[in-house]
Amino acid sequence: MDGQASNAAEAATVRTRRLLIGLLFAGTIINYVDRQVLSLLKPSIEAAYGWGDAEFAHFASMSQLAAALALIGVGWLIDRFGVRVAYGAAVAIWSLAGIAHAFAANVTQFLAARVVLVAAEAVNTPAAVKSAAQFLPIKQRSMAVGIVNTAPNLGNILAPLTVIPFAAVFGWQAAFIVTGALGFVWLAAWIVGTRRLQPLPGVARHGTGQGLAVGDALSDRRTWAIAGAKALTDMFWWFFTFWLPDLFHKVFQLSQSQLVGPTALAFTLAAVGALCGGALFPRLLARGQSVNGARKTAMLLFALVILPIPLALTAASPWTAAAIIGMALFAHQGFSTNIFGFAADAIPAARVATVMSIGAIAGNLAGFGIQEATGRLLTGGYGYAPLFYAAAGAYLLALLWIHLLVPRIVAENE
Repeated sequence: MDGQASNAAEAATVRTRRLLIGLLFAGTIINYVDRQVLSLLKPSIEAAYGWGDAEFAHFASMSQLAAALALIGVGWLIDRFGVRVAYGAAVAIWSLAGIAHAFAANVTQFLAARVVLVAAEAVNTPAAVKSAAQFLPIKQRSMAVGIVNTAPNLGNILAPLTVIPFAAVFGWQAAFIVTGALGFVWLAAWIVGTRRLQPLPGVARHGTGQGLAVGDALSDRRTWAIAGAKALTDMFWWFFTFWLPDLFHKVFQLSQSQLVGPTALAFTLAAVGALCGGALFPRLLARGQSVNGARKTAMLLFALVILPIPLALTAASPWTAAAIIGMALFAHQGFSTNIFGFAADAIPAARVATVMSIGAIAGNLAGFGIQEATGRLLTGGYGYAPLFYAAAGAYLLALLWIHLLVPRIVAENE
């Protein structure tokens, strides 16, 4: 009887963990659909407000700055109140802000709604990594992070396939309302589905002194390894996420409806990269590599894949360009998944959200810089080429930075 009860309890734990992964996956998809609505409907919103490239670049950079400022407190909030409360509240806030875009009477109100949306969405990644470190054993953690890390790409795929046709029929305001409302459907599932979550043995749920000790995080070389790598790589993720539809429009003269296919292809390849990033690490472990060797080998392989990305600008067709850019996004997501895995493995679980928030601040500040730089390069007539060449080498630099600060990665959370 005791054995049967034990087996039933273990099966229930497995189901709850799978449900957690599914909910984080779905929440992240909604996060990125909400992010993409603005860039996908850029022509329509430009017509409504009279904006150009410079205004959109500044708008995007202010959003990145808002996310960076929000992240100052995000890690503390998650570590203090726990993933369940903090993430649920964040989704409710960003969903309301998404809906508010449709009712903005002027540019200032529109910008205010966008800033609130982006600030609340900043909770997403630290909450997901904290969940992996707190609730999932190390053998499942990397693959789970990889699965969740496919969600941004699926969001970026679904958004052009659904938002553009929907807006064409019902108007751009309706697109903001419907995508925002999806968050409240998810929230109901989150409240019900996470009631039985239990942390791993020996891992604090939340509110511990260690989790609140920001000073401990700031004095840890692992924190700065993650922050530097996020800054070097995230800036290009934010660049492509915001400007890819515009790139296909400007470089290949595609209309708003024609750019749907190439954009979807690029982000489909990115989704595959996230899965590969999650699957590669445990396979390298199974072959006898150490945690340090497996993480850094995986990062090196993905960094090499991104090197040919400048060829996209000389491609003969938008589909070829989309394939080249897609392979670079594949590499980014594989690399990024291993940064998340590095954090979930090596940072004590009680403060992992704080560390991921510091990393995300670095990434968003770098994103702020690259959005402003993109606007100046485009309005100055330099085009996208400097950004593509910079992207090609950024990931090798990020790996070198990690290795210099953390010569040997050791798992803290087994």
